Amino acid sequence: MKLTRKHKRLGIIAGLGVVLAIAAGLILYALNDQIVFFYSPADLREKNVAIGQPIRVGGLVETGSWLREGEHNSFVISDGAEVTKVTYTGILPDLFREGQGVIAEGALLADGSFAATSVLAKHDENYMPKEVADAIKARGEWRDPVEN
Repeated sequence: MKLTRKHKRLGIIAGLGVVLAIAAGLILYALNDQIVFFYSPADLREKNVAIGQPIRVGGLVETGSWLREGEHNSFVISDGAEVTKVTYTGILPDLFREGQGVIAEGALLADGSFAATSVLAKHDENYMPKEVADAIKARGEWRDPVEN
């Protein structure tokens, strides 16, 4: 059977489609756990995040946990189920407070604590970062800040 130009073109297009589908599948498989850039303290334990991998972790700053020595800060964040100790060297945002929602960018250390390279705080008294609120709601610990 002799292939016409139309059949050759269709074969090439079908072959390229298969190659693209395989490439997309491999990329999605490789990024399976990396698609979520934000983790709550409980997620850090459940997902076994690699040490040194750049991520974001967020939760509520536990009351009484913030220690400051010059620009060296340490505090504990919680999502209601787990806690994570965070260390940060630098000036914290003016709106950083205990009992408020924060997101810290950095990496997990071997001892299970988190070394932050930046800290993001809320911008008004009723705001909590969406990722933090979702994680707390998922754990059943949500208290609506508007009602409190």
